[in-house]
Amino acid sequence: MTNTARPLEENSGEHKREHRQRVLKGGTIITGIQNSEVSCTLRNQHAGGAELKVAPDSRVPDNFLLYVPVDGIAYRAEVRWRRTDRVGVRFTGTAPKPKLHYG
Repeated sequence: MTNTARPLEENSGEHKREHRQRVLKGGTIITGIQNSEVSCTLRNQHAGGAELKVAPDSRVPDNFLLYVPVDGIAYRAEVRWRRTDRVGVRFTGTAPKPKLHYG
């Protein structure tokens, strides 16, 4: 028996989105400016990106390194959208743990 049902994304007419797993992880946005870090919380994450919560007055550059100590990974990230204290990012690669980060 063949399943002919289409995935929800195809039927709804909405943008196709990857399922984002809800998480609550601490992270650090490491900017290109020497010793400049912005604390953040990952609210949800999937293989291609994440949603970050930051302080509303934080300055988050368009491209940065996102270090997530729990994962032991630094993700290269680029901003896809911004809303007050939330930032959606796409992962463009990984990097080794930053040498100067203590987390």
